[in-house]
Amino acid sequence: MDAAKSLTPGAVSHILANPSPGDAAEVPELVVQVVDLKSIGGTGSRFSFMASDGKDKIKAMLPTQFAAEVRSGNLQNLGLIRVLDYTCNAVPNNDNRALIITKCEIVSQALDAEVNSEVKKEEEPAIVLKPKDEGVVVSKPANAPPVVLKPKQDLKSASQIVNEQRGNAAPAARLSMTRRVHPLISLNPYQGNWIIKVRVTSKGNLRTYKNARGEGCVFNVELTDEDGTQIQATMFNEAAKKFYPVFELGKVYYVSKGSLRIANKQFKTVHNDYEMTLNENAVVEEAEGETFIPQVQYNFVNIDQLGPYVNGRELVDVVGVVQSVSPTLSVRRKSDNEMIPKRDIVVADESGKTVSVSLWNDLATTTGQELLDMVDSSPIIAIKSLRVSDFQGVSLSTVGKSTVVVNPDLPEAQKLKSWYESEGKGTSMAPIGADIGAARAGGLRSMYSDRVFLSHITSDPNMGQEKPVFFSLYAIISHIKPDQNMWYRACKTCNKKVTEAIGGGYWCEGCNKNDAECSLRYIMVIKVSDPTGEAWVSVFNEHAEKIIGCSADELDQIRKEEGDDSYILKLKEATWVPHLFRVSVAQHEYMNERRQRITVRTEAPVDYAAESKYLLEEIAKLTA
Repeated sequence: MDAAKSLTPGAVSHILANPSPGDAAEVPELVVQVVDLKSIGGTGSRFSFMASDGKDKIKAMLPTQFAAEVRSGNLQNLGLIRVLDYTCNAVPNNDNRALIITKCEIVSQALDAEVNSEVKKEEEPAIVLKPKDEGVVVSKPANAPPVVLKPKQDLKSASQIVNEQRGNAAPAARLSMTRRVHPLISLNPYQGNWIIKVRVTSKGNLRTYKNARGEGCVFNVELTDEDGTQIQATMFNEAAKKFYPVFELGKVYYVSKGSLRIANKQFKTVHNDYEMTLNENAVVEEAEGETFIPQVQYNFVNIDQLGPYVNGRELVDVVGVVQSVSPTLSVRRKSDNEMIPKRDIVVADESGKTVSVSLWNDLATTTGQELLDMVDSSPIIAIKSLRVSDFQGVSLSTVGKSTVVVNPDLPEAQKLKSWYESEGKGTSMAPIGADIGAARAGGLRSMYSDRVFLSHITSDPNMGQEKPVFFSLYAIISHIKPDQNMWYRACKTCNKKVTEAIGGGYWCEGCNKNDAECSLRYIMVIKVSDPTGEAWVSVFNEHAEKIIGCSADELDQIRKEEGDDSYILKLKEATWVPHLFRVSVAQHEYMNERRQRITVRTEAPVDYAAESKYLLEEIAKLTA
């Protein structure tokens, strides 16, 4: 067990005596053993252990950045690590302390056992001081050479030096000198005083709200430190009014006197286990001249990979080539009846797919107008924090915190521009939400991936709670209700719902205009069955037309001209026919009750040759 000799004697005592080293360079050689390594929080992203120096132990925690090392087996229980930087926090209502390791390196993988060194305390002779000598000799054991302590010299104290250094410094500079700047990854709810240096990489709008406790306002920012770690900070009411004009996108600040809590997974927008709250007593000061902290961090999703994010809470980042830009429209907001500007753009990427992005408010009028003026040059845009909806199959929409950068200086943007100029410009692009058809190469294959029975979905009422999940089904349409609302009146331009206008015609809020005519678009539910059960699924226009065999306008015409019997007969003709479905499963709220919603995303008739081949492959797997 030679590696055990690498342990630093007294490492735990040193950590307790120096709970917050001013800089990583001040941390001496500290090698400890990892004992009782275990996951905390149930997410598998955070781990705790007992840090042992062979004599003493202290409870230690590893932030999320070390999870990959644990899962890969590099960092093991009973292994040795060298602590490069740390902070030691007091645990509330407890005399103990917790060690937060912010930087470390692996010295050795798992040893055979826990190291337990027997430390013998030897009685040392008393220290004898001889006054009035040029030097003071400290008596030591017989074989040890004498140690001479030189007389006190007229040196400046540390406090005097610091006071001189910060005498003419700006407030933010004085703040950095007087207190240690903590990395975001080291913060936790049990920590006392801390100060962070962060860049504002996203700033939301100042919003008003109304609930049972009254009215108020709120806004949030995303903060990023020099290590690239992010955290969301939220301010309410007086704090929101105080700090909204202070925080500016892209600037660097020193922040202190905030509080942390476990992040709500449903609403968090950054990868951090905690979220920050700043009240009116928090301290926020601009750090002028700081440029080393990273800019906006992107996590791009390809357009053809947007499906799993549909109607989920998770926001996505997209980089694409602008294909078209619409004029600005005015849309009436339902919550307060206010008219707000909107503009739709279409972007494409190397997947050969396009998607519509709705820009709202200032992004529609400023950045949107800029894109309209330069659309002929096919600019590249990077958009952070987009919501994914199922409108027109798949579409994107900006939210209050979204940011748009035109022709960004990013490797992904350069790569996309090179692709578009060399081959993408001449490539036929298809909307991601469109039904590409079963006959297309590879189209049928998606109908056989993730194939399940209906019982797999209906037996789990909580399925799709975090985000939509996707499956393929082989099912028969067993019933279509004839008395349901089969369709809605839609604008012929944008397909959005229209209302009857006073004096005639139909008013479209999306296009902000009145048309003499409108079209009907299916929005219906059907019951499907398979050998394990049955379920109601939602079907929209494109897929419903294939199932019914005619458009909603044509079915309405049959009902008006030929009567209800012919209308019901047309629906019955569509039943007891097998189909292949690609469906999404998600949760929605109805009458304050959470319910499971199954929605058809793609539909295809059964290709019996392909189906037989699939079944033979499944049988072969069972008998292998």
